[in-house]
Amino acid sequence: MEAIKSAEEFNTVTGGEAPVIVKFYADWCPDCKVMDMFIGDVIKDYPQYKWYEINSDEFRAIADENQVMGIPSLLVFQNGEKKAHLHSANAKSPEEVREFLNHVVL
Repeated sequence: MEAIKSAEEFNTVTGGEAPVIVKFYADWCPDCKVMDMFIGDVIKDYPQYKWYEINSDEFRAIADENQVMGIPSLLVFQNGEKKAHLHSANAKSPEEVREFLNHVVL
């Protein structure tokens, strides 16, 4: 998973034609650490997406613009639009993440 390090990079990454997934996280977040333990296996199963992560504490305005109220959250973007949002309450296990990804329609 590639880290997004600027607002410009976020806009470039999410503005493309290909669908991308951005994980919003924070360093202090215990649920983010749990997700980190299983997300690598999930990423392997969904090669049609390019995966990124962004620290929601460092980029609060971007998190707010995308209604990220809890972390970790997974958001799917395509052509600069948010197409899907897996909220933190439903992102506690690999099964929940896979179920979400299996229902994303682009």
